[in-house]
Amino acid sequence: MPGGRLTGQERQTIAEGLAAGLGYTEIGKRLGRPASTVMREVTRNGGPEGYRADRAAEATRERARRRKAERPAAPPASEDRYGRDPQAVEEFTGFFNDLLTRQGLPRMMARVLTCLHMTDSGALTAAELVRRLRISPASVSHAVTFLEQQGMLTRERPPGERRERYVIDDEFWLRSLLAALEMNDTITAASRRGAAILGPGTPAGARFESSAELLVLVGESHRRAIEEWKRGQAARDARRPDDVHQ
Repeated sequence: MPGGRLTGQERQTIAEGLAAGLGYTEIGKRLGRPASTVMREVTRNGGPEGYRADRAAEATRERARRRKAERPAAPPASEDRYGRDPQAVEEFTGFFNDLLTRQGLPRMMARVLTCLHMTDSGALTAAELVRRLRISPASVSHAVTFLEQQGMLTRERPPGERRERYVIDDEFWLRSLLAALEMNDTITAASRRGAAILGPGTPAGARFESSAELLVLVGESHRRAIEEWKRGQAARDARRPDDVHQ
């Protein structure tokens, strides 16, 4: 799924699609973008009846100018005790954020997750996320709630502190994968049931049976990979110096 701003040609395609009476889903398919992207673009720029590609482009540029003028200065970069190249870190942060977005994670959620992932502690307060990402507290709250529901972060309140911290650890991808495996198992069972009901000797039944066989192999290979990763993780933890565990 492509990301980034809409181009002038894409806006012209939206205008032509609206004039032809197409819905947001169909226009999105022609652009290779989600229908929600098309809907937001049209809603912000005059609605289905008033949308014009040139006016939409100018309005977008004007909004960008206003945001840039209103945006607070970024906090000064602190010295990296590991001697990492700040520019390389910044470039990779943007790359990883875009990667998560292309994989389907909503952009704000991807930014919060990337920000946490890029910290050595793996933990930040809401105020720290607001300051680092220069977003509103409401945006942080919404993103954190979504990521927590997906099992990608947890909340903790250190003893004696008033503020919650949002935390990721080395196993947050593991939890996500385990959730996917649970769904894989559910679909496998449903496919087997479908094969039995339709009859394995029928084209439809054979299709369900073939799907179940593939899903079983996928589940088994993922579980083997998880066990291998856990063994490697235990060995890495044993080799880490004490200050890295902290």
